Amino acid sequence: MHDKQSLRKRIKVSLSELTIPLYEDYSYKIANQLFEDDDWKVAKIIGITISKRPEVDTYQIIRKAWELGKQVVVPKCYPEEKKLVFRTLKEFSQLESVFYGLLEPIEERTDKVEANEIDLLIVPGLAYTREGYRVGFGGGYYDRFLTNYYGKTLSLAFNNQIVEQFDMERHDLPVSKIITNHEVIHII
Repeated sequence: MHDKQSLRKRIKVSLSELTIPLYEDYSYKIANQLFEDDDWKVAKIIGITISKRPEVDTYQIIRKAWELGKQVVVPKCYPEEKKLVFRTLKEFSQLESVFYGLLEPIEERTDKVEANEIDLLIVPGLAYTREGYRVGFGGGYYDRFLTNYYGKTLSLAFNNQIVEQFDMERHDLPVSKIITNHEVIHII
């Protein structure tokens, strides 16, 4: 059994060892698997984060969603309240750099979208079990958001982010599916 802190460190080290060619190749394979997924195909509004390496690249996914006429919504964090709000993204120029160099939507240039309007939420994380449980980056933002979200969920992960198990907490909620560069893991 792994505690979440040591697991985060171990996975971050493992991800940092991915070469740029492998990172690009694996991200491309994951994106192509996603584009074949039925939940992706029928979703009109996609919730997704703006990736920061070494997370699976989401820029190509966002571009594809736009090409297909899907609405893309990305999270804005409110640290004082420890909550996420999703806002529309029509072009990358609607983003600004916030804490830790993360890119978030500019409030004045984007519209808020309610959780119940999002058809498919692509949930980020550092490590995942085959049962769909995830270790996030430590802020708990998605754990809180998922308690009031009832649409489809899935995560994108490199194969080395799949782990046996870790210390579960009462608030941990599984995603329905995990797409890796090797396989699609169906949970629910």
